[in-house]
Amino acid sequence: MTFFTVVLRGLWRRPLRTGLTLAGISIGIAAVVALVGMSRGFEKGWQVGLKARGTDIVVRNKTGGLTPKPFDASVRDRIANLPRIAATCNLLVQVTSVEDSDLMILSGREWGGFSWSNLELISGRMPSDATEEAAVLGQTAAEILRKKVGDPIQIETKELKVVGIVKGGALVEDGSVILALSLLQGIIGSPNQINAIDVRATPGTTEQQLAELTRQIQQLAPEVRALTVAEHLSHAEGFQLIKAMSWGTSLLAILVGVLGVMNTMLMTVFERTHEICVLLAVGWRRGRVMRMILYESALLGFFGGIVGVALGAVGVKVLTATPAIRGLLQPDLSPSLLGLSIVIAVAVGIMSGLYPAWRSSRLMPSLALQNG
Repeated sequence: MTFFTVVLRGLWRRPLRTGLTLAGISIGIAAVVALVGMSRGFEKGWQVGLKARGTDIVVRNKTGGLTPKPFDASVRDRIANLPRIAATCNLLVQVTSVEDSDLMILSGREWGGFSWSNLELISGRMPSDATEEAAVLGQTAAEILRKKVGDPIQIETKELKVVGIVKGGALVEDGSVILALSLLQGIIGSPNQINAIDVRATPGTTEQQLAELTRQIQQLAPEVRALTVAEHLSHAEGFQLIKAMSWGTSLLAILVGVLGVMNTMLMTVFERTHEICVLLAVGWRRGRVMRMILYESALLGFFGGIVGVALGAVGVKVLTATPAIRGLLQPDLSPSLLGLSIVIAVAVGIMSGLYPAWRSSRLMPSLALQNG
């Protein structure tokens, strides 16, 4: 009988208990995959959306969230003529309910600004000017709201007309209701208020020059914060909160798995006291006994991780298909996240087995005679 045969036999001695332990680990790892994958996907979706609009720098309020607080649109006039700024576009973005959809991105864009240029018409037309009471819908938003060209759409207390369906080159763009900035400002009663300025740098601008440009913007407008696209997402309070919540919830689920594995391995040690003592009596070193228990707990973690990754991936697909979330994000189930989840599961198994392994190594060989 080989060492690994003894390890595997220990695992399948109590198949029901082993199965329940695997289920506990799997649920914890599924939470990691689902929650972290969705938070990463949410962040990635906004980043891709900004890139699709050709944005290099985002100017927003210093105190912000997922949608930063509004500030005066006159800030743009102070920064627009800086060297290496090719174009600017004022925006007012909200994540709010629209008709039957509880969460919808409402994007008010300065009429004639470059943030309109990435929108590719699928059907209908663009609004004729900034005063037309009309909106265009991203293709995903149109599906969620069940709208077509010519249908009315209720935005707050104002009824607009859907004049076009567009494709924006990113999930966030496709999931948005897009209208002229001045029209949205009038609807929500915030004249001359914006919560972001998209800045496009001149072609050939390097990362170092972009960083210098952000410093120049903040010198001219100290009440706002200028960040490159990557910095904007990493510093945004809303995204940080989402990350913290996803990892915090995941860690609680993992803790349940740790306790489950530890309980299983302790029960295994108690039930196999005679067997372990016999192994010690026939020459097994205490370190080898410890490795046996640790291998068993690590294998529990590994198999639980495999099942958890599969459950998490399926769960994410189901969640992103629900009307409440659809169109807001595309989960980021990258190989690195799936691999990290399995590593976490194995680490959970090993940590959970440390105390039971140490306890098993403290048994005395003479107990084999007493329990024989």
